[in-house]
Amino acid sequence: MSRPMNDDEVNNELQKMVGFIKQEAMEKAREIQVKADEEFAIEKARLVKQEQQAIDAQYEKKLKGAEISQKIAQSTLTNKSRLKLLHRREEHLQDLFNTARQSLLSLSQDEGRYVQFLEGIIVQAYLQVMEPTVIIYSRKSDVDVAKKAAENAAAQYKELSGKDVKFEVNGTLSDDLAGGIKLISGSGRITLDNTLDERLRLLEDRMLPEIRKDLFGPNENRKFYT
Repeated sequence: MSRPMNDDEVNNELQKMVGFIKQEAMEKAREIQVKADEEFAIEKARLVKQEQQAIDAQYEKKLKGAEISQKIAQSTLTNKSRLKLLHRREEHLQDLFNTARQSLLSLSQDEGRYVQFLEGIIVQAYLQVMEPTVIIYSRKSDVDVAKKAAENAAAQYKELSGKDVKFEVNGTLSDDLAGGIKLISGSGRITLDNTLDERLRLLEDRMLPEIRKDLFGPNENRKFYT
């Protein structure tokens, strides 16, 4: 039969129990600390990564914005240079056409050559309309020359077609024109514009692609030509 413990024994047992509890508590505290350190490290790594990704995204956005701005600036500069080049080319073409127009003006001032020219275009007009009467319009300063040319052209027309043609010359065209004539058939159904200005305009339209190619080389962006 066991005897009751005395005070010393009780104190010893209590000290043992307290020591065991303290040991358990310290081990538990260490486990909690280790777990807390691990969770802190994980959370810290997550936050660092999150901030790093945000910084990377912001940098990427700024870099892309800078690239876009650079491309826009480069495109704007390229377009300005291209427009300037096109403007210079257009000026060069206009100078070329102005030179051609000055040559036409010199033609109308040479009566001998001018009469021959008018005869040629009036014969063409007679043959195109093939009507017995026509009205010819010329510049006021060209009326006499136009009458002479129309008379000679009528004789040539007679030889070519075997038909006669009566004509009337009106000096109602603008003196700003380089010369030439307009012709309306007697029936009024056919109008022919054989002024030098209109002939030059048609020539410009028809020859412009070829002139551009000769002056500036082939256009790499153009695949089809009429």
